[in-house]
Amino acid sequence: MSTIQINNETFNYQLNGPENAPVLFFSNSLGTTYSMWAKQVDYFSKNYRVLSYDTRGHGESVKNKGPYTLEQLGNDVLQITQALEIEKFSFCGISMGGLIGQWLGIHATEKLEKLIVCNTAAKIGQEAGWNERAALVRSQGMNPVADSSAGRWFTEGFVQANPAIVDELINGLRQTDAEGYAGCCEALAHADLRDNIALIKTTTLIVAGSHDPVTTVADADAMAEKITGSSRVDLNASHLSNIEASDAFNSALEAFLKG
Repeated sequence: MSTIQINNETFNYQLNGPENAPVLFFSNSLGTTYSMWAKQVDYFSKNYRVLSYDTRGHGESVKNKGPYTLEQLGNDVLQITQALEIEKFSFCGISMGGLIGQWLGIHATEKLEKLIVCNTAAKIGQEAGWNERAALVRSQGMNPVADSSAGRWFTEGFVQANPAIVDELINGLRQTDAEGYAGCCEALAHADLRDNIALIKTTTLIVAGSHDPVTTVADADAMAEKITGSSRVDLNASHLSNIEASDAFNSALEAFLKG
Protein backbone atom coordinates (compact mmCIF):
# COMPACT_ATOMS: atom_id res chain seq x y z
CA MET A 1 0.00 0.00 0.00
CA SER A 2 1.28 3.46 -0.94
CA THR A 3 -0.16 6.95 -0.94
CA ILE A 4 0.33 9.88 -3.25
CA GLN A 5 -0.53 13.55 -2.77
CA ILE A 6 -2.27 15.30 -5.65
CA ASN A 7 -3.48 18.89 -5.17
CA ASN A 8 -3.31 18.37 -1.38
CA GLU A 9 -5.50 15.27 -1.64
CA THR A 10 -4.34 11.77 -0.72
CA PHE A 11 -4.90 8.74 -2.93
CA ASN A 12 -4.20 5.21 -1.79
CA TYR A 13 -2.80 2.84 -4.40
CA GLN A 14 -0.70 -0.24 -4.97
CA LEU A 15 1.66 -0.98 -7.82
CA ASN A 16 2.78 -4.56 -8.51
CA GLY A 17 4.67 -6.37 -11.23
CA PRO A 18 7.76 -5.78 -13.39
CA GLU A 19 8.72 -2.10 -13.63
CA ASN A 20 9.04 -2.05 -17.41
CA ALA A 21 5.95 -4.14 -18.16
CA PRO A 22 2.79 -2.66 -19.77
CA VAL A 23 0.59 -0.93 -17.18
CA LEU A 24 -2.84 -2.37 -16.35
CA PHE A 25 -4.95 -0.04 -14.18
CA PHE A 26 -7.91 -1.41 -12.14
CA SER A 27 -10.75 0.77 -10.81
CA ASN A 28 -13.09 -0.47 -8.06
CA SER A 29 -16.86 -0.48 -7.76
CA LEU A 30 -18.96 1.68 -5.46
CA GLY A 31 -18.54 0.62 -1.83
CA THR A 32 -15.36 -1.43 -2.28
CA THR A 33 -11.60 -0.77 -2.28
CA TYR A 34 -8.67 -1.79 -4.42
CA SER A 35 -8.61 -5.07 -2.47
CA MET A 36 -11.51 -6.30 -4.60
CA TRP A 37 -8.95 -6.88 -7.36
CA ALA A 38 -6.74 -9.22 -5.30
CA LYS A 39 -7.14 -12.19 -7.64
CA GLN A 40 -6.50 -10.02 -10.70
CA VAL A 41 -3.43 -8.42 -9.12
CA ASP A 42 -2.02 -11.85 -8.31
CA TYR A 43 -2.75 -13.17 -11.80
CA PHE A 44 -1.68 -10.24 -13.97
CA SER A 45 1.29 -8.89 -12.02
CA LYS A 46 3.47 -11.65 -13.46
CA ASN A 47 3.39 -9.98 -16.88
CA TYR A 48 1.96 -6.50 -16.28
CA ARG A 49 2.68 -3.50 -14.09
CA VAL A 50 -0.61 -3.63 -12.19
CA LEU A 51 -1.92 -0.39 -10.66
CA SER A 52 -5.00 -0.32 -8.45
CA TYR A 53 -6.31 2.41 -6.19
CA ASP A 54 -9.08 3.42 -3.82
CA THR A 55 -11.50 5.65 -5.72
CA ARG A 56 -12.15 9.05 -4.15
CA GLY A 57 -14.42 8.62 -1.13
CA HIS A 58 -13.31 5.03 -0.53
CA GLY A 59 -10.72 3.14 1.50
CA GLU A 60 -7.73 5.28 2.44
CA SER A 61 -8.17 7.84 -0.35
CA VAL A 62 -9.45 11.38 0.10
CA LYS A 63 -12.98 11.65 1.50
CA ASN A 64 -13.86 15.29 1.04
CA LYS A 65 -17.48 16.39 1.07
CA GLY A 66 -19.55 15.60 -2.03
CA PRO A 67 -21.14 15.80 -4.42
CA TYR A 68 -18.49 14.42 -6.76
CA THR A 69 -18.74 14.30 -10.54
CA LEU A 70 -17.78 11.66 -13.08
CA GLU A 71 -15.37 14.17 -14.63
CA GLN A 72 -13.70 14.57 -11.24
CA LEU A 73 -13.35 10.79 -10.83
CA GLY A 74 -11.94 10.48 -14.33
CA ASN A 75 -9.44 13.26 -13.78
CA ASP A 76 -8.31 11.55 -10.57
CA VAL A 77 -7.16 8.63 -12.73
CA LEU A 78 -5.32 10.91 -15.12
CA GLN A 79 -3.59 12.78 -12.32
CA ILE A 80 -2.55 9.58 -10.55
CA THR A 81 -0.96 8.22 -13.72
CA GLN A 82 0.71 11.57 -14.40
CA ALA A 83 2.13 11.69 -10.88
CA LEU A 84 3.45 8.14 -11.28
CA GLU A 85 4.95 9.07 -14.69
CA ILE A 86 2.80 6.55 -16.58
CA GLU A 87 2.37 7.67 -20.17
CA LYS A 88 -0.07 5.02 -21.42
CA PHE A 89 -2.03 2.24 -19.79
CA SER A 90 -4.80 -0.25 -20.25
CA PHE A 91 -7.77 0.42 -17.98
CA CYS A 92 -10.20 -2.05 -16.40
CA GLY A 93 -13.09 -0.70 -14.34
CA ILE A 94 -16.10 -2.44 -12.85
CA SER A 95 -19.52 -0.83 -12.21
CA MET A 96 -18.68 2.76 -11.19
CA GLY A 97 -15.13 2.05 -12.35
CA GLY A 98 -16.58 1.02 -15.71
CA LEU A 99 -18.25 4.41 -16.05
CA ILE A 100 -14.93 6.04 -15.24
CA GLY A 101 -13.41 3.89 -17.99
CA GLN A 102 -16.01 5.06 -20.50
CA TRP A 103 -15.30 8.68 -19.55
CA LEU A 104 -11.59 8.05 -20.16
CA GLY A 105 -12.39 6.45 -23.50
CA ILE A 106 -14.24 9.60 -24.53
CA HIS A 107 -11.91 12.23 -23.07
CA ALA A 108 -8.44 10.65 -22.81
CA THR A 109 -8.16 8.16 -25.65
CA GLU A 110 -4.52 9.14 -26.21
CA LYS A 111 -3.67 7.68 -22.78
CA LEU A 112 -5.33 4.31 -23.30
CA GLU A 113 -3.84 1.18 -24.83
CA LYS A 114 -6.99 -0.90 -24.30
CA LEU A 115 -10.20 -0.44 -22.33
CA ILE A 116 -12.18 -3.04 -20.34
CA VAL A 117 -15.53 -2.01 -18.87
CA CYS A 118 -17.22 -4.58 -16.65
CA ASN A 119 -20.70 -4.89 -15.13
CA THR A 120 -21.49 -1.33 -16.04
CA ALA A 121 -23.65 0.81 -18.31
CA ALA A 122 -23.49 4.15 -20.07
CA LYS A 123 -26.01 5.25 -17.44
CA ILE A 124 -26.36 3.23 -14.24
CA GLY A 125 -29.73 3.47 -12.51
CA GLN A 126 -31.81 6.60 -12.16
CA GLU A 127 -30.98 10.02 -10.77
CA ALA A 128 -33.70 9.94 -8.10
CA GLY A 129 -32.62 6.55 -6.81
CA TRP A 130 -28.99 7.61 -6.40
CA ASN A 131 -29.96 10.84 -4.67
CA GLU A 132 -32.21 8.90 -2.30
CA ARG A 133 -29.36 6.51 -1.49
CA ALA A 134 -27.01 9.42 -0.83
CA ALA A 135 -29.54 10.95 1.56
CA LEU A 136 -30.08 7.57 3.24
CA VAL A 137 -26.43 6.95 4.08
CA ARG A 138 -25.93 10.53 5.24
CA SER A 139 -28.82 10.18 7.67
CA GLN A 140 -28.54 6.51 8.72
CA GLY A 141 -25.01 5.42 7.90
CA MET A 142 -23.95 2.49 5.75
CA ASN A 143 -25.84 -0.37 7.41
CA PRO A 144 -29.07 -0.06 5.37
CA VAL A 145 -27.11 -0.30 2.11
CA ALA A 146 -24.82 -3.06 3.36
CA ASP A 147 -27.75 -5.17 4.57
CA SER A 148 -29.11 -5.49 1.03
CA SER A 149 -25.93 -5.62 -1.05
CA ALA A 150 -25.00 -9.32 -1.06
CA GLY A 151 -27.97 -10.18 -3.25
CA ARG A 152 -27.05 -7.46 -5.75
CA TRP A 153 -23.37 -8.28 -5.86
CA PHE A 154 -23.51 -12.07 -6.04
CA THR A 155 -25.77 -14.95 -7.00
CA GLU A 156 -27.41 -16.85 -4.16
CA GLY A 157 -25.29 -19.91 -4.94
CA PHE A 158 -22.07 -17.94 -4.55
CA VAL A 159 -23.26 -16.36 -1.30
CA GLN A 160 -24.05 -19.78 0.16
CA ALA A 161 -20.79 -21.38 -1.02
CA ASN A 162 -18.44 -18.50 -0.13
CA PRO A 163 -19.67 -16.86 3.10
CA ALA A 164 -16.22 -15.65 4.17
CA ILE A 165 -15.60 -13.80 0.90
CA VAL A 166 -19.04 -12.23 0.97
CA ASP A 167 -18.83 -11.28 4.65
CA GLU A 168 -15.48 -9.56 4.13
CA LEU A 169 -16.83 -7.43 1.30
CA ILE A 170 -20.05 -6.56 3.12
CA ASN A 171 -18.11 -5.64 6.27
CA GLY A 172 -15.91 -3.44 4.12
CA LEU A 173 -19.01 -1.75 2.75
CA ARG A 174 -20.26 -1.10 6.30
CA GLN A 175 -16.96 0.63 7.05
CA THR A 176 -17.05 2.82 3.93
CA ASP A 177 -17.15 6.52 4.70
CA ALA A 178 -20.79 7.57 4.36
CA GLU A 179 -20.01 11.01 2.93
CA GLY A 180 -17.54 9.59 0.42
CA TYR A 181 -20.07 6.97 -0.63
CA ALA A 182 -22.82 9.60 -0.91
CA GLY A 183 -20.57 11.83 -3.02
CA CYS A 184 -20.01 8.98 -5.47
CA CYS A 185 -23.76 8.23 -5.53
CA GLU A 186 -24.30 11.83 -6.62
CA ALA A 187 -21.68 11.43 -9.35
CA LEU A 188 -23.58 8.38 -10.60
CA ALA A 189 -26.88 10.25 -10.39
CA HIS A 190 -25.72 12.72 -13.04
CA ALA A 191 -23.45 10.47 -15.12
CA ASP A 192 -25.05 9.76 -18.48
CA LEU A 193 -22.73 8.84 -21.34
CA ARG A 194 -25.32 7.30 -23.66
CA ASP A 195 -24.97 10.07 -26.23
CA ASN A 196 -21.16 10.09 -26.08
CA ILE A 197 -19.81 6.53 -25.97
CA ALA A 198 -19.89 6.29 -29.76
CA LEU A 199 -16.85 8.60 -29.57
CA ILE A 200 -14.77 5.85 -27.94
CA LYS A 201 -12.10 4.70 -30.39
CA THR A 202 -9.96 2.67 -27.97
CA THR A 203 -10.12 -1.09 -28.48
CA THR A 204 -12.75 -2.08 -25.91
CA LEU A 205 -13.92 -5.23 -24.13
CA ILE A 206 -17.34 -5.18 -22.48
CA VAL A 207 -17.85 -7.76 -19.71
CA ALA A 208 -21.30 -8.57 -18.36
CA GLY A 209 -22.61 -10.91 -15.68
CA SER A 210 -25.42 -13.07 -17.00
CA HIS A 211 -27.16 -12.85 -13.59
CA ASP A 212 -26.42 -9.18 -12.90
CA PRO A 213 -29.59 -7.35 -11.76
CA VAL A 214 -27.83 -3.97 -11.53
CA THR A 215 -26.14 -3.54 -14.91
CA THR A 216 -27.73 -6.11 -17.14
CA VAL A 217 -26.74 -7.97 -20.29
CA ALA A 218 -29.04 -5.54 -22.12
CA ASP A 219 -26.93 -2.63 -20.80
CA ALA A 220 -23.81 -4.33 -22.13
CA ASP A 221 -25.47 -4.90 -25.49
CA ALA A 222 -26.41 -1.22 -25.69
CA MET A 223 -22.79 -0.21 -25.10
CA ALA A 224 -21.51 -2.74 -27.62
CA GLU A 225 -23.90 -1.41 -30.25
CA LYS A 226 -22.45 2.10 -29.91
CA ILE A 227 -18.75 1.41 -29.35
CA THR A 228 -17.40 0.51 -32.77
CA GLY A 229 -15.40 -2.70 -32.88
CA SER A 230 -15.94 -3.56 -29.22
CA SER A 231 -15.91 -7.16 -28.00
CA ARG A 232 -18.47 -8.72 -25.62
CA VAL A 233 -18.11 -11.43 -22.95
CA ASP A 234 -20.82 -12.76 -20.63
CA LEU A 235 -19.74 -14.50 -17.43
CA ASN A 236 -21.73 -16.81 -15.18
CA ALA A 237 -21.90 -14.27 -12.36
CA SER A 238 -23.83 -11.40 -10.86
CA HIS A 239 -22.54 -7.83 -10.39
CA LEU A 240 -19.00 -8.39 -9.07
CA SER A 241 -17.99 -10.81 -11.79
CA ASN A 242 -14.25 -10.41 -11.20
CA ILE A 243 -14.77 -12.04 -7.79
CA GLU A 244 -17.58 -14.50 -8.47
CA ALA A 245 -16.09 -15.80 -11.74
CA SER A 246 -12.46 -14.81 -11.23
CA ASP A 247 -10.89 -17.54 -13.37
CA ALA A 248 -13.15 -16.86 -16.36
CA PHE A 249 -12.75 -13.11 -15.83
CA ASN A 250 -8.95 -13.35 -15.82
CA SER A 251 -8.93 -15.58 -18.89
CA ALA A 252 -11.18 -13.20 -20.81
CA LEU A 253 -9.01 -10.18 -19.91
CA GLU A 254 -5.79 -11.98 -20.75
CA ALA A 255 -7.06 -13.07 -24.16
CA PHE A 256 -8.26 -9.53 -24.90
CA LEU A 257 -5.03 -7.87 -23.78
CA LYS A 258 -2.92 -10.25 -25.84
CA GLY A 259 -5.17 -10.04 -28.89
